[in-house]
Amino acid sequence: MMPIAAVNPGDLALSVVVVVLLAVSGLLALAETALVRMSRAKAKSLADEGKRGAKVLIRLTEDPQGFLNPVLLLVLICQLVVATLVGILAVQWFGAWGVVAATVFEIVVIFVFAEAVPKNWAVHHPERAALFSAPIVSAVVRFWPVRMVSGGLIGLANLFIGQRGGYMGALVTESELLAMADVAVEGDVIEREERALIHSIIEFGDTVVREVMVPRTDMVTVGADGTVEAALDLALEAGFSRMPTVAQQIDDVVGVAYTKDLIRQVRAGKGDEPVGAHLRATHFVPETKRVADLMREMQSDKFHLAVVVNEYGGTAGLVTLEDLIEELVGEIVDEFDVEETTVEQLADGGLRVSGRVAVDEVNDLLGANLPTGAWDTVAGLVFDLLGHVPVTGESVTSDGLRLTVDGVNGRRIARVSIVPLAGTTAAGKA
Repeated sequence: MMPIAAVNPGDLALSVVVVVLLAVSGLLALAETALVRMSRAKAKSLADEGKRGAKVLIRLTEDPQGFLNPVLLLVLICQLVVATLVGILAVQWFGAWGVVAATVFEIVVIFVFAEAVPKNWAVHHPERAALFSAPIVSAVVRFWPVRMVSGGLIGLANLFIGQRGGYMGALVTESELLAMADVAVEGDVIEREERALIHSIIEFGDTVVREVMVPRTDMVTVGADGTVEAALDLALEAGFSRMPTVAQQIDDVVGVAYTKDLIRQVRAGKGDEPVGAHLRATHFVPETKRVADLMREMQSDKFHLAVVVNEYGGTAGLVTLEDLIEELVGEIVDEFDVEETTVEQLADGGLRVSGRVAVDEVNDLLGANLPTGAWDTVAGLVFDLLGHVPVTGESVTSDGLRLTVDGVNGRRIARVSIVPLAGTTAAGKA
């Protein structure tokens, strides 16, 4: 091996440049990892806490492509220049063995000090790394030569791969939000009740009125030609504060009778007058209306009950503000409600449910994949699978589950037992 040559001032200057470039490369690698892992929501929470650099961090997370490409380009340039300079110095110092020495140096030093150390530190201290690097990266990406060169190279790459449009990676889907809530529960960050509320809020936006309404078969109505006193007796017996009032049939809703109005009329000695003379206006909504929109409408127009109509204009059911709130917080039972068990766990791992229970709820409880379609409830699914009105004891299978009709009221399915078939799990899978 050739003896090591004396270090001259030129070699010393190159060595200093190598060290500086390694430091810059490590800093940019740290910034890349920290900023890519930083979400916009987390950046906003840091800004709310008054953290220095958080406002700059928000601007960067709003456009990840704007900082990522320049940073990657500068990291690559730094490491390529370092590799070139180290090769030149190694050949001068070690002769033919300089190539080997330079290769070992580049693999060990560049990997450890310019990649692994800064990136691992950023992973373990994401907030500190992001806040520290955000102002530096912001200044770098504002430097027009860097921005122009990186943009031009990315545009050239897009020509080859046919990529068009902006960066879409910053968008968060509903499934990702739900997964984040699940992970937060596992990490004891939030309680299971809070997770359930988050799921309810997200699913609330996709729910339509038909899924939460009281069907017309369960509606309690009063005739418009009946007396105020008789209507009040019916309201007190049913425990309702508002009742739709019909003219001839349930499709002819002419108004809503308020119990407090009926009490006021009876106390005024007008109990023998017809209910139709003391009604309030009815709000009609289509069964396909989203419940989130309906709730905002109820809040702005100050009404608590709406009659749901189908595509033919007939009465499909009714929906109250309480029904909408229950979609978010669960069943609300007061001292006047008679609580009905809609889901009962069976010893064989199955369920006995009310025909009105949603198919989606059963799928969640059993981990099953029962089909959904024009129907929303278990009763609707059984009707579709059988193709006729069943009798008590009749059964049908779907997705490894046997659905048995336990009770029929007239043409209405009251209760259904859902149990796994032999050789399947409770989730309906073999």
